[in-house]
Amino acid sequence: MKAQCIIRGLGLKVPKKVVSNADLEKLVETSDEWIVTRTGIRTRCVANASETCSELALAAAGQALDQAGMAAEDLTHIVVGTFSADYVIPSAACVLEHKLGLKNRVALDVSAACSGFLYSVEVARGLIALHPESRVLVCASEILTSRTNWEDRSTCVLFGDGAGAAVLTADAPGLAGGRIIDLLLASDGSLGDLLSVKGGGSAAPYRLGDRVGEEFFAQMMGREVYKHAVRNMTAISQDLLARNRVHKDDLDVLLPHQANLRIIEAVGRKLDIPPEKVFVNVDRYGNTSAASVPLALTEARQTGFIKDGDLVLVTTFGGGFTWGAALIRF
Repeated sequence: MKAQCIIRGLGLKVPKKVVSNADLEKLVETSDEWIVTRTGIRTRCVANASETCSELALAAAGQALDQAGMAAEDLTHIVVGTFSADYVIPSAACVLEHKLGLKNRVALDVSAACSGFLYSVEVARGLIALHPESRVLVCASEILTSRTNWEDRSTCVLFGDGAGAAVLTADAPGLAGGRIIDLLLASDGSLGDLLSVKGGGSAAPYRLGDRVGEEFFAQMMGREVYKHAVRNMTAISQDLLARNRVHKDDLDVLLPHQANLRIIEAVGRKLDIPPEKVFVNVDRYGNTSAASVPLALTEARQTGFIKDGDLVLVTTFGGGFTWGAALIRF
């Protein structure tokens, strides 16, 4: 029998600076009405120079550890989902390990774009299944605005920065968080060009003195991404529910990746889940990529949107393409 996987604690961190749609009107040809109508986003948090990926992760991790009633020294593994780490090398996980005052832990990054948190949780589930004594810190942290082209009005209105964290163990003494019932992941690399950041990779390397081009920032074919996101988030959610013999009426909360309000609403409609059961915070944070799901989970739990005993369906979609869904009982 495989070990269970329990969320012992959750945490979040967002930068202090808030950028409104009115602020963006001064940078590009756009308007508050245009942004809200097409995305549902009203504000987003933007990091300053000192608010790095690892710094946001550190703050979120601290909250999660406190809620779990654990010290950093108790951790055995650190997994960070991100594509905007402080550096190429060392990894965000190694930097975070150092900032936590730790050494000799297993530390690794997971690159799955907006699906990074669920992909990282699946890594943690595997570690716990092999080593039930493991205490795994899973962080998803993004400084997405560092990869945002502020002259591209179709993308710069979408993104924000933030971090979320979870402490996962096989046991849950005292007041536990959520039990991960099941998780499904998928991907399709043939569609990767529809959402990409290519600059800086070995296929598009830096050369001393080169001008930084558009390929160094997020590029997206929005309509195509929308279609694939809705279709795949819906399908994998249905597969997960069927595999676990869960009816949609048994769900208390649907928590989708916070990319765009239109996507969130479309997935809710296709799964036939009432809007009052769907958690939304994209209006305040924008799309924070891998951080989106744990940030939303933490806030939904803190505000009471997710209550003790609730059955929660989480679903996500990101560049790669990658996507996934999880069932969690709180």
